[in-house]
Amino acid sequence: MLDLINNISIEEYDYSLPEQKIAKYPTENRTDSRLLICKRAGFLTDCMTSDLGDYLPYDSLLVFNQTKVLHARLHFKKETGGAVEIFCLEPANGTDPQVALQSKKESVWTCLVGGAKKWKSDPLVLEIDGIKLFAYNQGRVNDHFEVCFKWGANITFAELLVLAGELPLPPYLNRKVELADVGKYQTVFAKDDGSVAAPTAGLHFTKDLLDSFSSKGVSVDFITLHVGAGTFKPVQASRIGDHQMHAEHIDVSIESIFNIIEAMGPIIPVGTTSLRTLESLYWFGVLAHLDQLEEELPELAQWIAFQNLPNLTLKDSLRALLGHLDAQGKSRFIGRTQLMIVPGYEFKVARGLVTNFHQPKSTLLLIIAAMVGDNWKKMYDHALQHDFRFLSYGDCCFLLP
Repeated sequence: MLDLINNISIEEYDYSLPEQKIAKYPTENRTDSRLLICKRAGFLTDCMTSDLGDYLPYDSLLVFNQTKVLHARLHFKKETGGAVEIFCLEPANGTDPQVALQSKKESVWTCLVGGAKKWKSDPLVLEIDGIKLFAYNQGRVNDHFEVCFKWGANITFAELLVLAGELPLPPYLNRKVELADVGKYQTVFAKDDGSVAAPTAGLHFTKDLLDSFSSKGVSVDFITLHVGAGTFKPVQASRIGDHQMHAEHIDVSIESIFNIIEAMGPIIPVGTTSLRTLESLYWFGVLAHLDQLEEELPELAQWIAFQNLPNLTLKDSLRALLGHLDAQGKSRFIGRTQLMIVPGYEFKVARGLVTNFHQPKSTLLLIIAAMVGDNWKKMYDHALQHDFRFLSYGDCCFLLP
């Protein structure tokens, strides 16, 4: 099976996306975005995001990603005048983002550096509101740099980023950050700092819409996956098996795991990041069942779903995970996942998906194809022909295969 998966050509998941179809700005009101319903056999319905509750099966559990986007871009200038941009991707050495962000005086991050050739050994300095932030280049690690930040004020690194950093809008928007983006490029339920990109399907939801679901017999829950820059990176390799999936940090409470176990109806993630978190939980549970789960920051391999592992029920898997957490006296599951979902994957948790329209040749589009098969082509053709807005600030769809 894995050989077949590895040899899938990424060219099969390409389509033409005209620049004018990319939404450069969000709708004025979050729920004013359009919603395309894709049911069995490719049956399509056009409606609005505010209508979603009318199409959700009774007893559904909607699961949202409550990660919060960091002001992760820092603009430094050398004494000679050269500009250096440091894009903070994630804390170095697998440090918990919450720990790194609450650090005072010093924090070490894995970063992308624009203008790296201009930055030799001297520290860079950025001064704002009387606070000096120093950046020390600790060297290249693969395609990234390790940067140590130091500052003298008695504030956290999270507070520093809010003061000095810039929101990292996706590059395909081809515009500078504006004041409105600070609120619009963040979900209304964002809670846990740590992402460098928004879980964009969640951008369509307001508190009123969330509150309305209970009257439809729909429950909601929240988990966390800190979105990395690699999420939106197109697959460069010609064969899917040659693509290296990035690892991302997940954080899920015991209460949420119990809610998944006890769900009476279909579990429907909002966004591909929520979906990957839920599916990853299942595989972490399988490893717990096999007593193969590391005690400190377990990490899920990219192709674990295609290995010869026990085919547990969802409840048995998550109960094994709960047993592992109970034995360690932990109230949350924290780990890292590289799980890659491609056509041929058998979903263990998700029975539907609310998501935006994604880039050609992206790992996100592969998830869509894994869920609805070749119907993704019909769905995307329909969206393009009927002026749906694409990518992060665009419209969304509800897949109910």
